[in-house]
Amino acid sequence: MGMITTRKPPFKWHIVVFLAPAVLVYTAIMIFPMIDTMRLALFSSIDNHQVFVGLKNFKTLFGDPRWSEHFWNALGNNTWFFIIHMLVQNPVGIALAAILSVPTLRFAPAYRTIVIIPTILSFVIVGFSWKLILSPLWGIAPSMLDMIGLKSLFHPWLGKEQYALTTLALISVWQFIGIPMLLIYAALLTIPEEILEAAECDGLTGFSQFWKIKLPLILPSIGIISILTFVGNFNAFDLIFTAQGPVAGPNYSTDILGTFMYRTFFGYQLQLGDPNLGATIASTMFLIILIGVCIYLFTIQRRLRRYQF
Repeated sequence: MGMITTRKPPFKWHIVVFLAPAVLVYTAIMIFPMIDTMRLALFSSIDNHQVFVGLKNFKTLFGDPRWSEHFWNALGNNTWFFIIHMLVQNPVGIALAAILSVPTLRFAPAYRTIVIIPTILSFVIVGFSWKLILSPLWGIAPSMLDMIGLKSLFHPWLGKEQYALTTLALISVWQFIGIPMLLIYAALLTIPEEILEAAECDGLTGFSQFWKIKLPLILPSIGIISILTFVGNFNAFDLIFTAQGPVAGPNYSTDILGTFMYRTFFGYQLQLGDPNLGATIASTMFLIILIGVCIYLFTIQRRLRRYQF
């Protein structure tokens, strides 16, 4: 009997051809700059020459009081910025998605469009617009509160240390609440009708149906939204820079890692720029985000898989 030979399937070159442009562009504008930034963090400029110093820049960032005070302040502010989004943006986005997914709701497409419009606006437009709205001199916020008899509640929220960061976080929530809303709305639409009909036969309708049936089924989507919120917030920069400037006032109360890195890398006013220390801050931001993503992927996501259908 002759030996049966199996032909090796041909290599699918078309996959390489279609993926190559995207891989090359992503490598050129993302991977290479990231690796070069981490390399730059291991060097220091001495007599206009780059000298390898290992982890000295990280020791300076974490141990030198001139830098560590600003770093820990920025990290704490960034954490609070993220917490506000998790406690306000995502729950409200889920609630809006649940309401808009009700089949009997009229004008649902118009409502979705209204909620998503701020997301497509420029950070510059949003920052300056809200700065004008909340201005105690020419803003419309005091007069609007006065119309409903609540003018006494108005404060220069962007000008007070205890309010400024929370106010900017809520502005960011207003701008991006459409993203979790759309993602959760899409997840709700993928729930099979058979499951919902069975729930209705068991007497589950309205809020109880959402809480006991729909919410567990969309937990994987909520997990993805949470990690996207984490990555986006710890990369935040534009809104703070536009509204409060590089010094992130008042008195660094709105300073986050992005503005701290910008000020350190490029310098501002009397502060000279230090690209090596700026790269160190950028590398630290990358490591914080990487650790957070790994914790999600290897712990939370595995537990959420049981809810997939």
